[in-house]
Amino acid sequence: MLLAVDIGNSNITLGWFQDGRLLQRRRAVTAPGATSRELEALLDELLARDGLALTDMSGIVLASVVPSLTGVLTEIAERRARPLLIASARMMPIEVRVDQPESVGADRLVNVLAAGRLHGTPAVVADVGTATTVDAVGRDGAFVGGAIAPGLDLGLEALTSRTAQLPRIDLVPPDRAIGRDTVSAMQSGTIFGYQALVSGLIGKIRVELALSCGVPPNTVRTILTGGLSAAPWASAIEGVQIIDPDLTLKGLALLHAAVGDGGSAGAPSS
Repeated sequence: MLLAVDIGNSNITLGWFQDGRLLQRRRAVTAPGATSRELEALLDELLARDGLALTDMSGIVLASVVPSLTGVLTEIAERRARPLLIASARMMPIEVRVDQPESVGADRLVNVLAAGRLHGTPAVVADVGTATTVDAVGRDGAFVGGAIAPGLDLGLEALTSRTAQLPRIDLVPPDRAIGRDTVSAMQSGTIFGYQALVSGLIGKIRVELALSCGVPPNTVRTILTGGLSAAPWASAIEGVQIIDPDLTLKGLALLHAAVGDGGSAGAPSS
């Protein structure tokens, strides 16, 4: 059994795979200052909810954008004698065709790996989380660049914290774009505005990618993933063909199968 760990700025997501199948996914809030004992206790707690323990895992594969927790998980893996594979540009079984490959977030790279292997190429992957990334997958499965923008929650937090009179709101899509009070106006601007941001980036990147690949834009696959991809309003983002909230975890399992010891976890199917 393989434990895939995705450490993001807001959440830590765990998934365990057996015979290429994602058995369960668990999520907790990221604590960047957590000690190895604290993170170990969190992992034990999340696994125990399904009657599992770290000793049941043949290996761990990690994508992290929080360097402090990368080191902490490395300590845990060593202490618990679990093989650990850390995703990075240098070990990807795909080309990273940008000016500074080592600066690309590991989560973006495993997303591209999973998109190409599971959904086909060329493709555009939009990951909607703390940050919004929209990345291009070349015809040969290579990572060829993308765009980064603030995430929906980040933008809303900035709006409410940097203004004197705007309240915190629930992210419920309003019935119309023209708000008739402050709350509905903020819901319109936040949700409809964010949908437009993501769909606009997808559209522009799809056209550029199609041109570089010599294919019609409508043949470029578009995949939505990330913590917000399961929200009801996410399905209304124009241009999205596939919603796969577990794309990052699947990409980690694919990476492990390709360059790790593989074990019995196998490579995931779509």
